[in-house]
Amino acid sequence: MSRTRIAVLVSGGGRSLENLAERIGAGELDAEIALVACNVPTAFAIERAQRLGLPVRVLDHKGFATPADFSAAIFDAVESSGAELVVLAGFLRLLLVPERWAGRVINIHPSLLPRHGGKGFYGERVHRAVLAAGDRESGCTVHYVTNEYDKGSVLVQRRVPVLPGDDEHTLGARVFEEEKLALPDAIALHLQRRAAH
Repeated sequence: MSRTRIAVLVSGGGRSLENLAERIGAGELDAEIALVACNVPTAFAIERAQRLGLPVRVLDHKGFATPADFSAAIFDAVESSGAELVVLAGFLRLLLVPERWAGRVINIHPSLLPRHGGKGFYGERVHRAVLAAGDRESGCTVHYVTNEYDKGSVLVQRRVPVLPGDDEHTLGARVFEEEKLALPDAIALHLQRRAAH
């Protein structure tokens, strides 16, 4: 059977993208990356993807009149690549998911949703919010994407303790180690569920 083709959407450094490529290369995840789409022309993820030999499309959101136009262009690129699953890995734009893609777009978020999610909650902002709230634990959540930020049903959550003396960097590093496990696990779980139907 052919491996499931996935499209990975990125806006930043591309660490999660590289982690996925490593898991696939090691035979731990039965998929192939058919497309890397990036909305920030200066993002380091583009260089990372090129170094990994992955096909890259840069679609700068600033070149589109509306979020709907931008989202349509993303899904045109995804469909041209033959991808069957879209993975948001540090993608920082609202993506409007067409009906035909419902249940086939997933996102990783660096907190235990529904806590510390929604518009404007990304990266270190999330970890600062966790610390400011005095939470005893944090973690990451992989969820299906709907047309609202961080609202879709949860596939996988992994937890970490918040330790005395943590700042957003130490907490963020601990959460990212769990993200490296959670995202491949969630993709595998999604593929198992699809295969079962």
